[in-house]
Amino acid sequence: MMDSIEKAMFGRSISSIAPPPAATHAAPVKSDAIERAAGTMHDPLSVARVAAPTAYKRTQRSVTLDLERIRAAGLLVPDTQRSRIKEEYRYIKRPLLMNIDGKGVAPTERANLVIVTSARPGEGKTFTACNLALSIAAERNRTVLLVDADVIKPSVTKMLGFEAEHGLVDFLVDDQLELADVLVSTSMPSLTVLPAGSKHHLSAELLAGDNMRRLTAEMSQRYPDRIVIFDAPPLLVTTEAGILANLMGQVVMVVEAGRTPQSQVREALAMLNPDQIAGFVLNKTRDMFTSNYYGHDYGYHAYTREENSEGR
Repeated sequence: MMDSIEKAMFGRSISSIAPPPAATHAAPVKSDAIERAAGTMHDPLSVARVAAPTAYKRTQRSVTLDLERIRAAGLLVPDTQRSRIKEEYRYIKRPLLMNIDGKGVAPTERANLVIVTSARPGEGKTFTACNLALSIAAERNRTVLLVDADVIKPSVTKMLGFEAEHGLVDFLVDDQLELADVLVSTSMPSLTVLPAGSKHHLSAELLAGDNMRRLTAEMSQRYPDRIVIFDAPPLLVTTEAGILANLMGQVVMVVEAGRTPQSQVREALAMLNPDQIAGFVLNKTRDMFTSNYYGHDYGYHAYTREENSEGR
């Protein structure tokens, strides 16, 4: 899976500009996919040192997001209009971006990997993950990869208004696939989507497998300035969700106001690394942003694990 990030983002491999190996040859592995998908950078060194240039492919598919449909679904639309939901997600994303930029309370490993989850199904985690991705993609000099890691009950592509046959599961099980083969670029230049992919009888286990570990490590280390948002399964539904969460740098826990018992929130938090940064989105609440100027009913409350330890 070496260099799978670079080819999809920039259309070339780092290996193309590195000096050739002295005598030995490594076994073939998956090549750069994220760099290959964007295909936007051209390096003169790659021309000077490569005898026959290779034509790297971009993402196999691009979709145009129906912004009016997205708006009608209650999602954030990155335009010039003011709205309550935009203000709320500015508030939600700011501490996440500060941690990514190294300006948070404490240094955070893999801060650019953000998992959005919940204790139980139906609390609004996919809605939150999509809005968070749309909001960050509207930032200048930010790029976002939205990953549908809820492979048992995927819903990211449906919420955004398109269908995708292949995705994360296919990439994890098929060594012949490159990440560019399953990525979907969108009409928002800064937003790319990795759908969940095909149904598989071991799909949940794949999230806890070595290939997923390697993929997340590469996403974090190769390009730490890119934000990768994972819409993950609820923590109390599968054990794999907790394992996946521990591969991330930041956790966003969605809690449905007036419905999720505190005992379930505590149980879900116990599945996380105690040193992780965990924030809470209190969904479907009317307690914040009470001005009638805005029109949605969502709120955000963020806590570090240490700050919330006394309430356990």
